[in-house]
Amino acid sequence: MNILVCISKTPETTAKIAFTDDQKSFQKEGVNFIMNPYDEWYALVRALELKEKFGGEVTVVNVGPAENDTIIRKALAIGADKAVRINATPSTALETAKHISTYAKAQSYDAIFLGKETIDYNGSEVGGMVSAIMDWPYISYASKLETDDGKTHTVTRDIEGGVEVAELETPFVLSAAKGLAEQRIPNMRGIMMAKRKPLEVVEPESQDAHVSVVQFELPSDKGDVKMIDPENMEELVKLLHEEAKVI
Repeated sequence: MNILVCISKTPETTAKIAFTDDQKSFQKEGVNFIMNPYDEWYALVRALELKEKFGGEVTVVNVGPAENDTIIRKALAIGADKAVRINATPSTALETAKHISTYAKAQSYDAIFLGKETIDYNGSEVGGMVSAIMDWPYISYASKLETDDGKTHTVTRDIEGGVEVAELETPFVLSAAKGLAEQRIPNMRGIMMAKRKPLEVVEPESQDAHVSVVQFELPSDKGDVKMIDPENMEELVKLLHEEAKVI
């Protein structure tokens, strides 16, 4: 199988969130960036497992500037065969999806994998948009994928109150959730080989943004905690009713 895996660069989960003075962009200074975990741990690793079973190639694609090459090289160290960086800095999910789709249409892939969401925006938008532009079937939040021939796939995903099982054939787009695969740690051989694997830089076609950021805002600070004696249930009920207004 020939699979394209979309990878994103995100701040690590412990990063302090702040914005620039104009409140229109994330303050990157002093922040450590990583490969988006849903892309790395689940989408990429499951793609590699399918390649190891059925043959083919795994290519990773990232839409971003040259500073993203470090995380792209990590994907190569984990086992991806090729890497592509589309040299653009998109401001919206739609721009990202258009860049990925434009590249993918010129290639020959059996499937496109990506994480269910990025851990910074949590939008879950790009997968569905890529699917729509490519006119391919889309399975979101996949937690299990099984196949005997690499062409017909049985996919399981969690839904409210249970699970949903779907069957589909290639080509398709899939967003990966927890459970689809287990994280792989790059070994020394993989790291050394990654330096020799190709990383192609593609100049993007012009895309309309359609949406612009007006302002980011941090959530308001949490209020002080009010401690109630566990024996004083009347006071607790009164506060929940009159102040919290939840009952």
